[in-house]
Amino acid sequence: MRLHVGAVSHLDRFEVRLSVMAQALYRKWRPQTWDETVGQDHVVQTLRNAVRSGHVAHAYIFAGPRGTGKTTTARILAKAVNCLAGSLSDRPCDICAHCLAVKDGRFLDLIEIDAASNTSVEDVRDLRDKINFAPNQGSYKVYIIDEVHMLSTAAFNALLKTLEEPPAHAIFVLATTEVHKVPATVLSRCQRHEFRRIPLTEIVKQLGRLVESEGMAIEPEALNLIGRQATGSMRDAISLLDQLTSTGDRVDLRMAQEVLGTATSETVRGLIQAAIDRDTAAGLTLISQTLDGGADPRQLARQVVDYLRGLLLMKMDSGDLVEAQGETKKLMSRQAGQMSLDDVLVAIRAFSRAALEGRATWQPSLPLELAFVETADKRSGSEPVGGTRVEPRREARPIPAPAVAADEETGAASHSPPAEGGVLREAAEPDQVETGPPAGELGSAGLQQVSGRWRDILTAARKYDARTQALLNSSRPLGVESGVLILGFRSDLLREKMEKGHNADIVGRALTEVIGVPLALRCVLVGSWTPGDEGPGRATPPVEDGGMVATALRELGGHIVDVGPVAPDGEISG
Repeated sequence: MRLHVGAVSHLDRFEVRLSVMAQALYRKWRPQTWDETVGQDHVVQTLRNAVRSGHVAHAYIFAGPRGTGKTTTARILAKAVNCLAGSLSDRPCDICAHCLAVKDGRFLDLIEIDAASNTSVEDVRDLRDKINFAPNQGSYKVYIIDEVHMLSTAAFNALLKTLEEPPAHAIFVLATTEVHKVPATVLSRCQRHEFRRIPLTEIVKQLGRLVESEGMAIEPEALNLIGRQATGSMRDAISLLDQLTSTGDRVDLRMAQEVLGTATSETVRGLIQAAIDRDTAAGLTLISQTLDGGADPRQLARQVVDYLRGLLLMKMDSGDLVEAQGETKKLMSRQAGQMSLDDVLVAIRAFSRAALEGRATWQPSLPLELAFVETADKRSGSEPVGGTRVEPRREARPIPAPAVAADEETGAASHSPPAEGGVLREAAEPDQVETGPPAGELGSAGLQQVSGRWRDILTAARKYDARTQALLNSSRPLGVESGVLILGFRSDLLREKMEKGHNADIVGRALTEVIGVPLALRCVLVGSWTPGDEGPGRATPPVEDGGMVATALRELGGHIVDVGPVAPDGEISG
C-alpha cells in the first residue's frame, strides 16, 4: 500500500511504504458464534439455553487449561446478551452493529481486565466505582477478568460484594487456568463451567478446515503431529501451524519434526523395545543419536510417556482408546504383551520425572538416560536379546518382624543376626533375611528413647555429612519395631535420597553412637498409603490410644499398610 503525503521541505513530495502485518492465525480463526466453538459443547449448550430463555446469570467462572476457549466463549456470551437480533435463539447473529463492534474490539460495554497486571485492591475498587454507570451502547456491561486467580487477597475481598449483588446491567465472567487458587467465597457466588482439553480428533479436524480455507500445503501426518504437540489446546495447535507454514513451503512430517524438536515414532518404539530387551547399550545410543539430531529431551520424554500410556490402555483391555492404526497398533499390542503391568507403570513414572526434571539440570539428556536405565533395570522379563544386561538393584527391604528360622532336626527357632551398619540389605540367598536386634532389646520404650535423643542424633549425623543431617531433619521417627527405626517423610524425593548412597549408613552410625543400640532403617512416605492393603487372610488390629501407630495415624496422616497374621488371641504374630 502506498501513501502520498505533501512535502513540507524543499522536496515536492515523498512516498511512504506501509507494510501491513499479517494477522496471527489463532486470532483470525477465533470462533465468533456458538456453532464455531470447538470441543466445549457441554458449556456452549448451557450458555445458549440461558440466552434463549433470558435467564443469564450475573457471574460466571470459566475454568480450564490454556487455549481451550474460555475468553473466546466469554466474548461470544457478551455478543449474545447485547445482540440486536429479534429472536433470542438467533443471538449472537454476528451481523448486527453490536456484534460487529464486539468482533472489532470497539464495543464500549465489553471490558476486559488482565488480572495478572491489575492485581491490587485499588484496581478492583476503581472497577467497583464505575460499574454502577449505565451501559453506553448495549443492554449489558460485560466484565471479563482473565487469569482471575492472580488477584490479591484484598482484591478478592473487594470484589465479593459486587459479585454477590451486581447492578442489573452487569455480568461478570472470571476466567482462570488455576481454579484451586480462587477463594471458595468467590466460587460460591459464580456459576461455574469447566472447559476441557480438546480431543486430538477435533483439533486435527479443525486444522484441516483451516488448511483447506487458507490454501496451505501440509501433509496429514504433520497435522497429526501438531495436534499431539498442542496437548488439547486449540490455540497452541493453530499457533504451531502458523509457525510451520510461515515459509510458504509444503510442510511434511520430517520438516515438522525438525522444527518442533520431536523424535520420530520409530525412535520412541525402538527405545521401548530396547528397554523390553534390556539392551541398555542400544537404548542409550538411540537417545544420544536422537538428541544429537536436534530432538528436545523433555519433548522426547513426553512422547515416550504418551506411547507408554497406549501400552497401559492395551494391558487394561482398552485398546480401542489408543490413537494408532495399522502396523503401529500391532507393534504396540506385541510390546504390551512383553511387559508386565508393573513394568509399564515404572516406565511411565520414570519418563514422567524426566519430562519435568530436564529443564533444571545442567546435563539435559541425563534425566532421560536415567529413566531408560531405570525402566530396563526394573524389567521382569527374560534374558536380554543383546547388548548390556542391567542387573537388578539390591535395595533395602523393610522387615516388620525378626525372621525366625526353624532347625529341621531340633525344631528350635533362631533369629538372624542384625544388619551390619544399621541398614537393612537384601541377603545373598533368598532364604536368608537380615534383621535388626530382637524386639526385646529395646522394648516399648524404643520410640521414646529415639525421640528423646533426636537432637543428639541430628548432631551426630552432621559430624559425618551435613546433607545427611538435613535429610534426617526432614523426617520424623514413627516407631521402633523389631530393631528397625521407621522414619516418615512427606516427600517421596527426600525418602528416596535417604535410602540411597551413604545416607542410611550415616544414620545407622549416629544412632549407635547416641543410643548405644544398632538400629536398621526403614523409610516410608507418610500419607501415601491406601487403606485396605493388608492382603488376603489379614485383618487390621485395633489401634491402642497413645501408641506409636495411633500417633502416626492421627498426627502424621499415615495409614496401616501391613500387619502380621492375626492370632486367635487377637495379637499380631511375627
